[in-house]
Amino acid sequence: MMRFFLTHNKIISSLGFDSKAVVDAISNGNSGLKIFHNPELLPSPFCASIISSEKIKSEFNKISKAENFKKLEQLLILSLAKVITASKIELGEKVGLIISTTKGNIDVLENNRHFPKERAYLSELGKTIKNFFGFKNEAIILSNACVSGVLAISVAKKFISEKKYDHVFITSGDLVSKFVLSGFQSFQALSPNPCRPYDKNRTGINLGEVSASVLVTSSESLSAGVQEILPSESVEILGDSTCNDANHISGPSRTGEGLYRSVKLAMKEAKIEASQLDYISAHGTATDYNDEMEAIAFNRLGIQNVPLNSLKGYFGHTLGASGLVETIIGMHSLERNTLFASKGFDELGVSEKINVISENIEKPLSIFLKTASGFGGCNTAAIFKKVEK
Repeated sequence: MMRFFLTHNKIISSLGFDSKAVVDAISNGNSGLKIFHNPELLPSPFCASIISSEKIKSEFNKISKAENFKKLEQLLILSLAKVITASKIELGEKVGLIISTTKGNIDVLENNRHFPKERAYLSELGKTIKNFFGFKNEAIILSNACVSGVLAISVAKKFISEKKYDHVFITSGDLVSKFVLSGFQSFQALSPNPCRPYDKNRTGINLGEVSASVLVTSSESLSAGVQEILPSESVEILGDSTCNDANHISGPSRTGEGLYRSVKLAMKEAKIEASQLDYISAHGTATDYNDEMEAIAFNRLGIQNVPLNSLKGYFGHTLGASGLVETIIGMHSLERNTLFASKGFDELGVSEKINVISENIEKPLSIFLKTASGFGGCNTAAIFKKVEK
């Protein structure tokens, strides 16, 4: 039976420019969230995690001319380049590329002095990344709100299972832009202070920007034994599912129906019971409705006692990249046998009991569940298992 693996990863964020540095920062309780006073982005002060454009340009100029690429393109290329190099895979006809994002180069519409407005099209983003690396196949753009990062893993797994590709590279990213900030502000969902997922005193979300890249491959595509060639933080993809509750364009189901079904189906494919889950990397946006919905769904599933965290207190909500970057942190969590604290959490503020991690815990870990929920009623769940050496 074919087995599927998630391996070779790279995160770029305000916490660091590689996965290890980012995970070290999280382990030490550091956050990339800061208060910004930038009227060009939002009239009032806001809290967010933003990566220095100058630092990105400095790194990017080592491989190409930064002025030819937008900020998001630079971020995606920087993270993906490291993954491709580390994998030593030639970009032939059986290698795919998925880009997960919600808004892509939306900032082109705010300031297009140097780039044509067409650069804002998601298809143009795909062409730019594809052509930079020389992929033989067209880039697949996956833009399904905030589940995009996790859903990209599911789609890559399906392509490999259907023998369309042997390997699939995923790169994911979103920016903190005027468009996105004003949109969430219109919902009155932005918090002026660092977010506090699941906490009684939470006041809303923060936005953040990251890029993250990984490789999805399979046992049939690997030329040697799995243990010998996969990096130590690699995980096996045991099961996944996506369900849409069709509840509201921006509000989640009050009963958690879509999340409940997606987790249940993922667990069925993985052939595991609730008692086998060591950890849940949850969505946890720190909004009243999302956190409450998740708590209800997890109780319906009987997994309310499984240790759980949200990583939004470290990055903010990184939209279409959130699911992928949080999955990568989960991979490293398994490798380090460490549960990371859900930053900002102090007192439970949802109606149903959930086991929010309040401080780092060292313990043997093997299997974790990643969940994500987004606008339009989309919900995705995936279950990963540590590749034992």
